[in-house]
Amino acid sequence: MDVAICLFSSDLRLHDQPVLHAALRSATQVVPLFVVDTGIADAGFMVPNRAAFLADALADLDAGLRGRGGRLVIRTGDVVAETCRVAAETGAGEVHLGAGVSGYALRRERRLGAELSAAGRALVVHDAVVTALPPAAVLPSGPDKDHFAVFTPYFRRWQAAGLRSVLPAPRSVGVPAGVRSEDVPSAAELCPGGKPSPALPEGGESAGRRRFGAWQRSGMADYQDRQDDLPGDATSRLSPYLHFGCLSPVELVHKASARQDAGAEAFVRQLAWRDFHHQVLAARPDAAHADYRSRGDRWRQDDAEVTAWKEGRTGYPVVDAGMRQLLHEGWLHNRARMLVASFLTKTLYVDWRVGARHFLDLLVDGDMANNQLNWQWMAGTGTDTRPNRVLNPLVQAKRFDPQGEYVRRWVPELAGLAGAAVHQPWKLSGPERAAYDYPDPVVDLADGLGRFRRARGLE
Repeated sequence: MDVAICLFSSDLRLHDQPVLHAALRSATQVVPLFVVDTGIADAGFMVPNRAAFLADALADLDAGLRGRGGRLVIRTGDVVAETCRVAAETGAGEVHLGAGVSGYALRRERRLGAELSAAGRALVVHDAVVTALPPAAVLPSGPDKDHFAVFTPYFRRWQAAGLRSVLPAPRSVGVPAGVRSEDVPSAAELCPGGKPSPALPEGGESAGRRRFGAWQRSGMADYQDRQDDLPGDATSRLSPYLHFGCLSPVELVHKASARQDAGAEAFVRQLAWRDFHHQVLAARPDAAHADYRSRGDRWRQDDAEVTAWKEGRTGYPVVDAGMRQLLHEGWLHNRARMLVASFLTKTLYVDWRVGARHFLDLLVDGDMANNQLNWQWMAGTGTDTRPNRVLNPLVQAKRFDPQGEYVRRWVPELAGLAGAAVHQPWKLSGPERAAYDYPDPVVDLADGLGRFRRARGLE
């Protein structure tokens, strides 16, 4: 075959890139194609933070391809129509694509396969591109079991399954001459009028590999002990690079596993959690918007409380610190994600979909599988085997921010309060309390827990 297309999606890298690797093996020339999908923008999911990261990632991918004699071909529009158009223009016989798991990705994949087949061309879909294992690679026993609903048994099978080998980056990429391409888009072009958070990470494979290398040398060994340390900020911060496929989960698992220390094992477990959520969503695509396990909730609607939560003005400092970090960085520490999600769904008793949508509006790593299913886990409508667990913000603050350093970093109006006193400013005396421009709690914790328990029929 003379020409094949490598259709990039959530796999914007050259190292360990099965889609590009297969396209290069199948043809003498390859079109590395990325289509700016207008359907994503129309659905409201092309938000400023991810647009900025995507612009960086595309520029870095283009630079990497040019360093190998190729270039990235950019088109804008409907992915199926534009891909078929490029295939017709170049005479490509095959289109190679990494498998998706969301309902949107699966519908797009089916449409593309049908359109290409009608034109006498083939769609080749590759697994283990955005996850370490394909979603259906391990299944529970039983003829009607199409996914694992509990993480621990999934993880045991995941560990035993074995991963594919890591693929090298190509030395050269030959692209057909004369293929029309738009310029690599800027963040402003991807999301007109959008304003990214002020402290976003740099996007792209090069930045991701630098970050992983530095963290592997200086942070991974302590990850087991420090992954919940809010002020220590000791997590890898690799989630945006995994979401956009700038880093390969297969490569990360191989490199971490080779270390054989507790920190690396804990990190691999988190990568397995990511795979777990992808296999749930692949089997139950409606879990992106519907309860995975309904609890008969009658969610409250209180616009003032939701606004206070979004703005980091709930009156609970550790909750507000997390929400303000999200606004400033477009990213949030995993422990803080759990804490603020529990507060919205269990203390305020607000529908998890409200929180999940807000996260998707801001998170640079906003991922349909991980975001939605983690929200459902915290709301008790997902795969959690203890659906009624509540993370008390005061207990969480005492355990994971004992001296209040995280709170003082993100809630500067309380910076004058020393030590753990910062977590309960409402206990200050009247004149001292008036000196701080900080709201009273939007709800009493006991009252919030009571209405949640009554709604769930627990009392």
